[in-house]
Amino acid sequence: MPGLSRTPISAYHARRNVTATTQHHEAVTPGKAPRDLRAQFEQFLGEHTMLAVRYMRSVVTGPPELKDALGTSLQGNTEELSELVGAAYGDDAGGRFEQLWKTHITALGSYAGGVANHDEKAKQAARTALAAYSNAHGTWFAQASKGRVQASVAAAGVRQHIDELMRQVDVYAAKNYGEAYRIQRVAYEHMFTAGATMAKGSLTPELAVGFDAPPEKLRSAFAMLLGEHMELIVDAQRAAFAGQAEFKAAGAEVNANTTALTQAMGAILGPVKGAEFQTAWANHVDGLMAYTSAVAGMNDVGKESARRNLDAFANRLALYFSDVVNNQLPVEPLTQAVTMHDSHLINQVNAYAAKDYAKAQEMEDHGYHQMLGVANTLVGAIQRTLKPGLPVGGSKTGGGGTAHHPR
Repeated sequence: MPGLSRTPISAYHARRNVTATTQHHEAVTPGKAPRDLRAQFEQFLGEHTMLAVRYMRSVVTGPPELKDALGTSLQGNTEELSELVGAAYGDDAGGRFEQLWKTHITALGSYAGGVANHDEKAKQAARTALAAYSNAHGTWFAQASKGRVQASVAAAGVRQHIDELMRQVDVYAAKNYGEAYRIQRVAYEHMFTAGATMAKGSLTPELAVGFDAPPEKLRSAFAMLLGEHMELIVDAQRAAFAGQAEFKAAGAEVNANTTALTQAMGAILGPVKGAEFQTAWANHVDGLMAYTSAVAGMNDVGKESARRNLDAFANRLALYFSDVVNNQLPVEPLTQAVTMHDSHLINQVNAYAAKDYAKAQEMEDHGYHQMLGVANTLVGAIQRTLKPGLPVGGSKTGGGGTAHHPR
């Protein structure tokens, strides 16, 4: 899918000599199709949320070096998002968006600083700045979209985003990690889907025909859940160094994501194939967590054992995915795609353990966008294979619950 996937599966044969630690792609540019524009807005806004959550938490408890690395990642995400806005709405609108977006990131950091220092005046000043930003964003969006999006609706959307980010850092600082991670996941899903609004607002009614059709909703839902999987694993890996309480909370949301993915696969492929997916996916998640535990425990034997298991799990997942799309996607490139995903997460946790936070952030960025490329490719193959039997409204992908790995 040119212009969308940073690392499409079809490219893996040609890139075997490029390692997960060195591969990098510049910001994507909007494709001609509305679906490409939608996918790009979704992925950048989703990543923004996860980065903002981690940045605010790092202000409260993290070392300065981690805060700096996350700030750099947020800046890069802002630049990519602003380029996309400029391409969709015009350079002037993109420039104004970037100014406003940076203002809200600064105010979120100030709010987190107030939380860290128990400074109610600082928190209130940040709230005031964020309220002003919300109104300014609403005005900007209404003008940029030529009235296709109302200012009040746009302002309400960013207020929800801001409220969720402030609430998660409040409860995180109070060590209510379960609630913090639950809010984080809701905030990601809200902002990921807000990408559709950002994209649609730039389109005339004629170009927006089919924008919300079931195939697009299905693609969007799978991309959201697989991107979320990547980001939640990163959180769980880092939480392993923060203590059992936070690790347990992060792990619960990884399991909730697995449940949602299983529900989606079961709705499309039937309960038998859904159960097969859950088993294969739970093995994959367990392998990543086993590697993380070995890193945290400085257990080289455990790390090597986990890597061998992950290689086997990658092949099994590839066989599963190839089978459900009637071999439209060959096993070898699928295996390479899953292995690349594992490599991003392995390299991420190794870098984080070594306190090389810039490298850890680089792996997060590469891994997130690679996973979304895999999602788009996989969903395309599922749609071609199973189109007559797909649900009219697409897959139901609501989260909740806990995925229990069959033993």
